[in-house]
Amino acid sequence: METTIQIKKDLKERLNSLRLYPNESYDSVIRRLSELAEDESPLSREAIERIEASLKDIKEGRIYTTEEVKKRLKIE
Repeated sequence: METTIQIKKDLKERLNSLRLYPNESYDSVIRRLSELAEDESPLSREAIERIEASLKDIKEGRIYTTEEVKKRLKIE
């Protein structure tokens, strides 16, 4: 069963730019995009807490430059 939908011109242009090949159907493009969106899983609580802790370290100056890390690890 096919359904017609209305989209604005700018969205149509974006869909065109996302085609993998010139004649790829909009159905295929939209299906691919929706599968990608479904595959994105939300961050776990643990991941969020680790990110928040890292941001706190950055704000409080507990960071090392690449050069400092190389020096500490004796990497040149």
